[in-house]
Amino acid sequence: MSKIKIFNGYIITPFENLGLGTVLIENDKIIGVEKGNTEVSGYEEIDANLNYISPGFIDLHTHGGANHDFMDCSVDGFLQAVNIHAKHGTTLLYPTTLAGDNSELFAFFETYEKANKVNEKGAKFGGIHLEGPYFSYNHRGAQDPKYLRNPDPEEYTEILENNKNIVRWSIAPELPGAIEFAQNLTKRGILPSIAHTDAIYEEILTAFEAGFTHITHFYSCMNGITRRNAFRYAGCIEAGYLIDKMTVEIIADGIHVPKPLMKLIYKIKGAENIALVTDSMRGAGMPDGKSILGSLQKGQEVIIEDGVAKLPDRSAFAGSVATTDLLVRNMINIAEIPLNESIQMATSTPARIANIGHKKGRIAVGYDADIIIFNKNIDIQNTIIEGKLI
Repeated sequence: MSKIKIFNGYIITPFENLGLGTVLIENDKIIGVEKGNTEVSGYEEIDANLNYISPGFIDLHTHGGANHDFMDCSVDGFLQAVNIHAKHGTTLLYPTTLAGDNSELFAFFETYEKANKVNEKGAKFGGIHLEGPYFSYNHRGAQDPKYLRNPDPEEYTEILENNKNIVRWSIAPELPGAIEFAQNLTKRGILPSIAHTDAIYEEILTAFEAGFTHITHFYSCMNGITRRNAFRYAGCIEAGYLIDKMTVEIIADGIHVPKPLMKLIYKIKGAENIALVTDSMRGAGMPDGKSILGSLQKGQEVIIEDGVAKLPDRSAFAGSVATTDLLVRNMINIAEIPLNESIQMATSTPARIANIGHKKGRIAVGYDADIIIFNKNIDIQNTIIEGKLI
């Protein structure tokens, strides 16, 4: 039996700071959370050295890292990507696709299952997030336009029947057939998410009622107030604010969402409805220079500079190069959000959105032992995943 005692650190639950305390782990579960230094025997001891003890970060949306994209369909690439994210405090992540052809998608499914069986030293997989190909051409961002199309029941049924690890699918809800598609997804327990959309408020409201309860990379690749035949309409951004129970995710790298918008989103939505996501491509953890968005075989060339990936003509961002510790650090230092709530947006809120809030995202008895230790600058000192020191 594996037993670990973490002590001499400030425990963040994340809803409160319990002060200096002890966390006890047996196998893969938390069995004790107590103030002070609890005396026990037979435990491997980890001295937190007056740093913070926090739930591990949960990244709902990432395409890769360490010069590997999940669409490369390489088991070693999967493992290297999740390893770099674990070093930056992520204990659970959701490998995310790009719009592409289905042969590449099915290869991704196969690689995911192979990598999941041998993943011992990186962030664990929470399930698959499909991003596309059912997107608006007007808000395609860096998605390859040749792959964009409307939802096709025959196509998406084949995909859904091919793999049972899909937990979320990001699509534009205004496309023909999208509402029926969302209803199909919700019956299967899969989260329909709004993304790369030209929808106005009324369309978003209809989508929300059909199961679209989350917005992918809020502010990126979606419209705000717009005009149609001279009349002014509220867009997806305004809908995200107005629908109280709509959750949003933000790429808090300070570039995709700058300081004023970080503060505005927090002010209106609150930490309980915001998830921090990296949306990282292969450039996460890599130096500036040329890179590839998507697979090495069929991806697009991009440039990493100014802390972000861009299309070669610099007309749009092409994904982030962030890690989750940077997002939390930015929410504290740039957006001036309290530590506990910044941690909440990287732990319990994404856990609730992913429907795993009963076992992930908190330091509490009975929860999975996904725990990180970091200093005041959110520099990760230790990562523990399912009770194992990574």
